[in-house]
Amino acid sequence: MPVRSAMASRAASGSGGLGERARVPQSLESRLMADLVADLLDFVDRSPTPYHAVAECVRRLEAAGFRRLDPTASWSLGAGDRRYAVREEGSLIAFEVGQVPPSEAGFRWIGAHTDSPNLRLKPCPDDTACGYRRLGVETYGGVLLHTWFDRDLSLAGRVALRGSGPPRIALVDFERPLLRVPNLAIHLQREIHTDGLKLNPQTQAIPVLGLDDGPSLPELLVAELRARDVDARAEDVLGFDLMAYDTQRAVVAGARGEFVQSSRLDNLASCHGAVAALIRATSSGPGRLTRGVVLYDHEEVGSRSASGAGGPLLGETLDRIASGSKDAGHDALPRALAHSLLVSADMAHAVHPNFSDKHEPGHRPVIGRGPVIKRNANQSYATDGRTAGLFADLCQRAGVEPQHFVARNDMGCGSTIGPISAARVGIPTVDVGNPMLSMHSCREMAGAADVAPMIDVLSLFLGEGRE
Repeated sequence: MPVRSAMASRAASGSGGLGERARVPQSLESRLMADLVADLLDFVDRSPTPYHAVAECVRRLEAAGFRRLDPTASWSLGAGDRRYAVREEGSLIAFEVGQVPPSEAGFRWIGAHTDSPNLRLKPCPDDTACGYRRLGVETYGGVLLHTWFDRDLSLAGRVALRGSGPPRIALVDFERPLLRVPNLAIHLQREIHTDGLKLNPQTQAIPVLGLDDGPSLPELLVAELRARDVDARAEDVLGFDLMAYDTQRAVVAGARGEFVQSSRLDNLASCHGAVAALIRATSSGPGRLTRGVVLYDHEEVGSRSASGAGGPLLGETLDRIASGSKDAGHDALPRALAHSLLVSADMAHAVHPNFSDKHEPGHRPVIGRGPVIKRNANQSYATDGRTAGLFADLCQRAGVEPQHFVARNDMGCGSTIGPISAARVGIPTVDVGNPMLSMHSCREMAGAADVAPMIDVLSLFLGEGRE
C-alpha cells in the first residue's frame, strides 16, 4: 500500500499517532487545536518536495475560492478578488485585493519557504558497485547528513518530458520505500567511539536502490508515470528534479502528545500556518488592506534563483497590484510600501536540553510556549525594535506570550527570507517562527501546542484593517 494511502487508512481506523491523539482533548478549544495539528501533519505528509507543497497549497486555496493567475498575461484585479500564481512549480504567491487601494492602505504579507535540506539526485545518477545499484546524490542545503542513514527513503519531484512544444512538467512521487543509505557496522569502525562519526558525502552517502540487475532510474520513472496515467517513454525524459524523503509519516508524540515529529517541519510548518491564516482571514469577506502570502523555493541554499526570495516574485506582484488599482499613479508602489509590513515566518531554535550552553542566556525558547521573535544586530534577521514591537502587540491581543531568540556572540547565526525580501522589496519585516529541535535533520521535532497560537497571531495580522 502506498505510504500516504496507508497513512489515511491508519488515521481513519483510529490506530497510530493520530488516532491516539484524538482521545486526548476534552474541551472545544483543545479539539480545535488538535484539528489544526492533524491538519499540519496531513499537509507535511502530502508535501514531500517543494513542488508537492505548492500543489497542496493550491488545492487548499482553490477550495477557499482563490483562482489562478497567468503570470504571462495582463492582470485585471478588483476589490475582494482572491488570486494566486505559481512560479517554477516550487514557489507560490496568493492574495486578496483590499477594498482600499494599496497606495492608501498598504500591504500585509507573510513570507515562508517551501524547501528543506535533503538529498537530491544528480543528472546522471545511475551507478553500480559491488553488486548493488545505487543513485548518486548531491546534498542540498545544510543537511545533517548522518540522520539520513538507515531510513526508508522514497523519491519525489518533477520530471520534464518531451512534448509537441515545450517540455511537459509532471510531478511524481513513488510513495514507497525505494532507497536506503546503510550505515557501516560497528565491527568495521570501532574507532567511531573515540574519533566520532566522519562522513564523506561524495563516497559514503550514496543511497542503494537495489541489486545491480534491477531497473535503472529512467525505467522506474517511466513505470511510475504510466501508473499515474502520464504517457511517457524512457527517451521522453529530458530532465528531472528528484529528491529523497523519509517515508515515515508525521506523528504526534510525547507523554501527553506535546510534540510534532516529522520531516520538513522547517519550513513546511510555517507554510501551513501562513496559508491557514490567509484562508481564515479572508473567509469573512474582503478587508480594507490587500493581504497575502509568498512561499519561496531555494531558501536553504541562499535564495539566489528566479523563484527564490532574491528573485522578482514578490516585488513584481506588489507592483502589479498597486499599479493596477483604480486611479493609481506612477508612484503607487512606493506609496504602498511606505505603510506595509511583512512577517517572515521560519522555524526557530528551541533551547536544547542536552546542549543548553549553545544558547544565549535569557533567549532560550522552549517548545510549547509560543511564537519566537528572532533578532540579530547584523541583520541575519530583519527584525528591529519597531517590527518586534508590532508583532509582540499582535501576540498580546491574540492572548499569546512571545518568546525571543538571539544567537550567542561566539556562534554563527542562520538567516531567512526576511532580510532578503526586506532589501529586495523595501518592506519593514519581522522574523518569527515556532521553536523546534533537530533542525535540518531528516526528522525534526516541534510543539503541538505551538501550531494554533501562531496561526491565531498570523490571522490577526492579516485580518487587521477590516471595515
